Amino acid sequence: MVTAFIMIKANTGEADRLREDIEAIDGVQSAHIVAGDVDLIAKAQVETPAAVKEIAATHIQGVDGVENTQTYIAMD
Repeated sequence: MVTAFIMIKANTGEADRLREDIEAIDGVQSAHIVAGDVDLIAKAQVETPAAVKEIAATHIQGVDGVENTQTYIAMD
């Protein structure tokens, strides 16, 4: 099992809507609105690193209102 944390930068005023859209993506366990350099952090648990790429690069970045993402794969 691969665990990844995806940092998400959102368009102004879009964080609440994006949180719901992102939590609906298969493989995403949770999404949280946070303070700091990014607007949301999503946690994904999937079978392979390729599935992490699919979630981050295709599904999350494909959501209208997402400006940018950064993905970190847990090492433990």
